[in-house]
Amino acid sequence: MTKQAGRLLLYAPNVHTGGGLVLLQSLLAAWPVGRSLVAWLDARAQAVLSPPTSAKVHWVRATPGARLGAEFALRASGTMRDRLLCFHGLPPLLPNAAPIWLFQQNRNYLGQVPLAAFGWKTRQRLRFEQAISRWLRHRVARYWVQTPSMARAVQAWYGLTPADIRVLPFAPPAPPPAVPAVPRWDFVYVADGEAHKNHRLLVEAWRLLAEQGLRPSLALTLSTRDTALADWVQAQAQAHGLAIINLGPLPHAEVLALYAQARALVFPSRGESFGLPLIEARQAGLPILAGEMDFVRDVCTPVQAFDVRSAVSIARAVRRFLDTPEPPLQPALASDFLQALFDPAA
Repeated sequence: MTKQAGRLLLYAPNVHTGGGLVLLQSLLAAWPVGRSLVAWLDARAQAVLSPPTSAKVHWVRATPGARLGAEFALRASGTMRDRLLCFHGLPPLLPNAAPIWLFQQNRNYLGQVPLAAFGWKTRQRLRFEQAISRWLRHRVARYWVQTPSMARAVQAWYGLTPADIRVLPFAPPAPPPAVPAVPRWDFVYVADGEAHKNHRLLVEAWRLLAEQGLRPSLALTLSTRDTALADWVQAQAQAHGLAIINLGPLPHAEVLALYAQARALVFPSRGESFGLPLIEARQAGLPILAGEMDFVRDVCTPVQAFDVRSAVSIARAVRRFLDTPEPPLQPALASDFLQALFDPAA
């Protein structure tokens, strides 16, 4: 059978949640009429993805056998006149005749986030994926990334030249301006519970604020895979009287509506390839408190910045935003120090 020239083979077998899913949805929605597409998509996302009706779609189940079968089918499908876009951030395990373009949106593959923060099982998976990324990088004709800082990270990790990397950010169209409403939450954090998202340090910052008599409300969106973290957050909220609630995973439309119900987005993540919530919050006109990180400055200008390694720094940024800044330390005189030393009650 003669293969059609100029096809794009879209390989995204593990894209089914988070920002990657949102970007994949927008890519499929913008697909040009009449342009050929063959796609391998995650079966877990079948209910929310809408490929073009003319596309040939293979829905890949999340099992080792199904993934391996998809790899063989992908190798058999590619020709030199096709282009293969690996949207899940990893090169194909098997060689392919089609030139390979890799959309890299996972800093975990680049050694950008310490693996010690992850559970044992996740660490082993990430080590394997990092090895695949490095060992098979010679198969990739071009890397596509969303930000200049991600381009620098890819270049440093893989030893590439700038000519091997294309920076071309894209995102869903900005939604219509939301009708202003009385904020339901002081802060929201739209993120799953992966270790680099830094939820535990954020909760520690909220505990410090409570000790100082401040209890701002905070809404989280932890996924169904984050049960242990969600239980820990709830226990901390109950133990320290924190106004933190987990809304659970939300459809994208509800995430966009959530921005209109908050006073600000707080974003303590230690590493992102793009940071889609930062883009969406900026489009919604929502103030942003975020880490002083290159990836943050690539896409927005936070109203308050903090050190993502310090709960104290996060708490101070929140206080500044709430217009209750922590007063700076006022040193005493040496005579006061001496008097304290000789105080019998000391």
